[in-house]
Formats: sequence, C-alpha cells, structure tokens
Amino acid sequence: MTGPTWEYDGYRPAEERLRESLCTLGNGYFATRGALPECTADDVHYPGTYAAGGYNRLTSEVAGRRVENEDNVNLPNWLPLRFRTAGGDWLTPDTTAVTEHHQILHLDPGLLERRTRYPLGDGTLLVRQLRLVHLDDPHLAALRTEFTAPDHPVDLEVEAALDGTVTNSGVARYRDLDGRHLIHVHTGTAAPGTVWLRCRTRTSDLSLGLAARLTAEGTLTHANETHRAVQRLRLHLPPGGTVTVDKTVALHTSRDPAISDPLRAAVDRVRAAPGFDELLRTHHAAWEQLWRRTALEVPGEAGSILRLHLFHVLQTLSPHTADLDVGVPARGLHGEAYRGHVFWDELFVLPYLNLHLPEVSRALLRYRHRRLDAACHAAHGMGRRGALYPWQSGSDGREETQQLHLNPRSGRWLPDHTRLQHHVGSAVAYNVWEYCEATGDTEFRHGEGAEMLLQIARFWADSAVWDDHLGRYRIRGVVGPDEYHDAYPGAALPGLDDNAYTNVTAAWVLSRTLELMDSLPEPRRRELTEHTGLAEDEPARWEEVSRKLHIPFHDGVISQFDGYGDLAELNWKGYRERYDDIRRLDRILEAEGDTVNRYKASKQADVLMLGYLFSPYELRRLFEQLGHPLDEHTWSATVDHYLHRTSHGSTLSGLVHGWILTRARRADAWAFVQEALRGDIADLQGGTTGEGIHLGAMAGTLDLVQRGLTGLEARGGGLCFDPVPLPELSSYGFSLRYHGHWGVHLRLRSGLLEIAVPDSDQPPIDVRLRDRVVPVRPGETARLVLPD
Repeated sequence: MTGPTWEYDGYRPAEERLRESLCTLGNGYFATRGALPECTADDVHYPGTYAAGGYNRLTSEVAGRRVENEDNVNLPNWLPLRFRTAGGDWLTPDTTAVTEHHQILHLDPGLLERRTRYPLGDGTLLVRQLRLVHLDDPHLAALRTEFTAPDHPVDLEVEAALDGTVTNSGVARYRDLDGRHLIHVHTGTAAPGTVWLRCRTRTSDLSLGLAARLTAEGTLTHANETHRAVQRLRLHLPPGGTVTVDKTVALHTSRDPAISDPLRAAVDRVRAAPGFDELLRTHHAAWEQLWRRTALEVPGEAGSILRLHLFHVLQTLSPHTADLDVGVPARGLHGEAYRGHVFWDELFVLPYLNLHLPEVSRALLRYRHRRLDAACHAAHGMGRRGALYPWQSGSDGREETQQLHLNPRSGRWLPDHTRLQHHVGSAVAYNVWEYCEATGDTEFRHGEGAEMLLQIARFWADSAVWDDHLGRYRIRGVVGPDEYHDAYPGAALPGLDDNAYTNVTAAWVLSRTLELMDSLPEPRRRELTEHTGLAEDEPARWEEVSRKLHIPFHDGVISQFDGYGDLAELNWKGYRERYDDIRRLDRILEAEGDTVNRYKASKQADVLMLGYLFSPYELRRLFEQLGHPLDEHTWSATVDHYLHRTSHGSTLSGLVHGWILTRARRADAWAFVQEALRGDIADLQGGTTGEGIHLGAMAGTLDLVQRGLTGLEARGGGLCFDPVPLPELSSYGFSLRYHGHWGVHLRLRSGLLEIAVPDSDQPPIDVRLRDRVVPVRPGETARLVLPD
C-alpha cells in the first residue's frame, strides 16, 4: 500500500485512548474506534462503535437530583478477536510485554493496519491485522488477522465474538451516570461460520442487528454466551507459515430504509458479502472517488495533518450521510464526549462541505428543518414568536444541554447555563444562506431555508427589548460563544446583556431574511406568510431592530457584552506560573473558590468570531448599518484586546484567531494556525481527544485553506477572491464543486491564482478579484495575477 499514512510505533498505554480516536474508521453511517481487538474496555482501551443518530435517553441520580441525558449509544462491539497458545493465557500488550508494535492508518484506502510481535518462550508470534469500515456498503466492516510463527510451530486458540455487554463508559466524568443503554440482548447461529446478535435500546427502542462471518482454515465451533455471540478456532501454525482469519460483520438498525427486520437484514448482508480481498477493492475504489471530489494539495507537515483532518471529516459526514436524518456531532463518531450531541459546529463544517459535498450539507440542514417545530415550541415556552434552536440537539430537537456539569478539578457538580447560547439560531441561518450561495439551490432557499430564516428572524425580533435611556434595542439574558461568562458577578440569575456577537449576528439574520422575503416569487411569499401566520407589521419591526440593536464598546474596543469593561483584570502571568495549562481557567478558578465571571478572561473567541464569519467589508457594512463605523484601527485594537485575554479552552479558538490574524496581524497568525492543526494530534486540551476528535476544528482548518487564505466567497453568482499571503502556506491547491461545475481546480502561488474549469454545458464562472471580473468558461484555465 502506498500513499499518506498516520503511524504510531511502540506500545504506550497512556496514549492508547488518543490513538484509538485518531485511528477510528467510519463511513458516515457508523464508525469504530481504533482499539485492539484482543483488548476489552478498561482504563487503557475503549473499543466503541457508534451509529450516526443512534440516541437513547436515560435518567440518573446526580447530587441528589434526577438528571436526564440523551447519549449516542455505544453499540455492541464487533471487534473482539483474541488468541492464545493452547492452554495458555490470552495475549494482550497489557499482560505480555510485546517486542514490536506498530499501527498504521492508511488514509488513501481508509485502512487500519497493526503489527504486533508477542514473545512465546524461545519463539515469537507475529500478528498482523487489516481493518476497514466499508465506504461503499455502509453496513459492512471487516477484519483480517494474519498469524505467523517465524521460529517454531505454534498451536493457537482464537476466539471471535459479538459483544452485547457494552455500556457508555468512555468518559470518566460521566461514569456516575447511567450508561446501560442496551437491553434484550439475544445471540444465535445463522449458518456454519456465522453468528448473530440482536438487542434494542432501553427507551428510544432502536432495534439493532449484527451478524459476523468467520473464515479460516481450522476447526471452528460456536459457543454463544449470555450477551455474547462467540466463535472459536483451533489453528496450527507451521514454522514460517501464516494462517489468515477473516471476520466480516454487518450492522443494521430499525432506522434503516428498505428492510423488514434489522437482524434478518444483517444476516442476509453478511451472507452475501464477498471475501476480504474484494471488500478491500471496492472499499478502496469508493475512497478514491471521494478523494477526487475533495482534492487538497498542501505541501509539508501542514498538508499531512490536513489530510488526516479531511479523512475524519469524510468518515463522519460521507455521501451516505445524505440519506440520514442526522446533524453534525461535535466530536464526530469517535467517542462519547458531549454525548454525541449536535452543537453549532456545523458553522465550521458546512462552509467546507458546501463546495465539495453539497448534498451532505443539504441533508444536515434538513436535520435542522425537521426540528423547526421543536425550536418554535421552545421559543413559545419563553413567550416569544419564532424558533429557538437548542444549544445541544440530539434525536428530536429538544434542548439536550445538561443541567449540571462536573468540574473534575474540584469534584463539584455545578449548574450548566450554556443553554442560554441562543446564538446557535444565527449559526443555522448563516449555514442556510452560505449553502444557497455556494450551490444556487433555489428550491431549498425558497422552501425549507426560507422557513428556517423567517422563524429565526422572528425570534430575534421578539427577543429585542427597547431601552428608552439608550435609544436602542437590547437582547438580555444570553451567553455568548465564550462560555466562561454566564452571569454577572454576584447576580442571582444567569445570563448577560447585549453580547456583541449575538446582537450583530441577529442583525445580520434580520437583514438577510428581509432580503430573502423580497426575492421570493409572490405566490411562494404568500404561502409562507399564510403558513407561518406572519403579521403585516413584522417585517417593518425586523428592519428597525436590525438597525438599532445595542452594540457595547469600552476603551475604544467592542465589548464582549454590556458591562464587560467593568470586570477585573486577571493576573495572567501569575496563573501561568502556578499552573502548567490554564486553558480551562474556569475550572481552576472554581476549584479555588473564585469565578471567571469576575474577570476579563475568555475561554475562546467571542467578539472575534465576527471576523471569522464575515469578510472585512461585510463586517464594516454591518456595523455601519447598526450606527457604529468600524474602522481598521478599532478592529485592530479589538483583536489585540481579546488576544491577550483568551485562554483558548476550546480547539475552535486557535482556528478563529489564526483565521483573523492572517489579515489583522499576519506575523502572529502561524502560531495559532499551528495550534489549530495540532489540537487533536497533540491532544492540546489535555486528554479530551481520547474521548472523541473535535470535528469543527478539523473541518475549520480545511476551510482556512479553502476560504480563509483565499478570501473566497460564493456571492452573487460568482466566486470572489481576496487572498492573503501566509509565508508558511504560500503554495496550495484544491478542487471544489460550484453551481453544477464538478472538479473546478484552484491553485495559488507567488501572487498568482490559477483556476481550471472542467468542460461541461454549464455557463462560465465569474471570478471576481478586487480590481476586475474574469469569466472562466468550461474547458478553460485562467491564470490571474493577483492585485497587491
């Protein structure tokens, strides 16, 4: 096998959780962590498997309260395959010191390889495994194990299983909560060489069916146990000889279309599945097609990391996702952190997918549209019109944010007020708008997209309260993207007033919704008005609120929220000297009996998120619309202010700062870009990657190359470019899909933009630079010198 790889050498128990996350294999339908098949879940290993959208809800007793949580369920483990010499102990790297251990993630074919050498007296046993989660058939996975005895003959006992005893226990701080999601586990034998397992979830009643086929030259027996479907083999390994065992698995759930029963579907599918070599061929072919659609050419170490990031984005949100009712899981399908919930991470993911897999973007937006009624119900519960999308979403669109969260540093359970991050609605609206601009999907813009924008705009207009003293509208009692500040110091109630990010994005939503309503065909506008009960005076209020929302300032910079300028300054130097890592400053201060609410200290980009979402021109226009001229000096001072007061307790923070500094202060940009690139591979958040990768940050680094450095905007039927040279990433290329054009290839280097449009019957693409517009016709390649 050739092509890019991600490799680990040597066995290091302390790194296993991280390696398992980064070596996860998936296909958009389900994914399995890169755990060793001979190891069970413990403090070192966690072999989790998760299906997209496979949720279940349980109630637990926590700190004297009944707390309800919905989790993406850890499914029955299909990996188990353990081995031992006849009559000996089962071999694992934890019980036997291995003399060789090497793991290779082959990115091009989507394959995980491992080589481990176990000492056996005066000889050795070499174990080589290849694993895939099939990209072409999303219900299949396979594991090939090759046993070699280089020195002496070995009699080997092998046990393969489907394990239904699993629980959700992959995150230590959740272990006080009930994680037993699977019930009614039954096992059986379908045919020679094939076993099955079926079960269901406790409350969501999701039925699961798995079937496994074992192929090998040896004596095979079945021994189904309670909650485990077991197959056993006896193998004889001659000196220097290799014996191969292939395990092929099928997974179905009751959510799948075109099946009558998950178990029968799984048994039928595994019975019809070809051998491992053919599965590998078709799997590789599917990956080859997907890599072509998402081609990214960045040299050096940055390019290698970006390739890994793209791999994990595509494994979580593949073309198969287009057929599912799922959102963007913040931690991928790679672990149990955040319980598999959907936050606002689509804000960092969809801008990339829009220009490569627009059908996937559309499906992810439809997940939000299907939950529009739930969002309207949430707004109604607050006494407001419109739609309030939840900060954390799961199966049905209700608010899934936990009521309590554990501070591991103090051991205390604390109230969680992050559900006040109402700005998630603006993120949904932004994604609708960007998708429609990138794809020209008028049907969606006029249909589901218009319905979501209208209801989100309604919520913001109804949330705005007039203040006679200020002569402005205010939005009170919210939390911004910086989750450190959730209340004023000493306040009895949570929430902050006039978060700048929330208010500016609300104004943007109101303006874009008015623009959309004006552009709708009159019959559709009338339908939408009648369906939503839109009052005649509502659009006029939207216009007024969009121009008169209060944006607070202090000391010549934009305030994160009203009253931010009155907070105390933190002794940053002192805390950095006392603690190795202050990314989670909130936990440190709470453990000391203090609160971060007292200080000018942010977890992640908040005000600066505005510079991430909007181009400099659009940001200036928004502030002018709100009556606040935003010159370069004010924005630069704002960037500097928050740059020195942010602990970067989120992987998204380095990404946003790197994006902004490429334009605001280029010399400092690369350090933040590197932090964004290394966030997961180096586990910079201190153990969090082992609980699941950070999908938004990974996709955001891809979009940094695609849109951040190029200044690319899909706007007004053309592609606009305003590149910024970053010396460390001075030459790069990528392909994209735009308005029916497939495989448009762009390359930037040395002040030159090259754009090649494949031959087709589509109209030309207008390429817009600051000083000119150049139409590029299908079949043409344009080489454009960039303006200084």
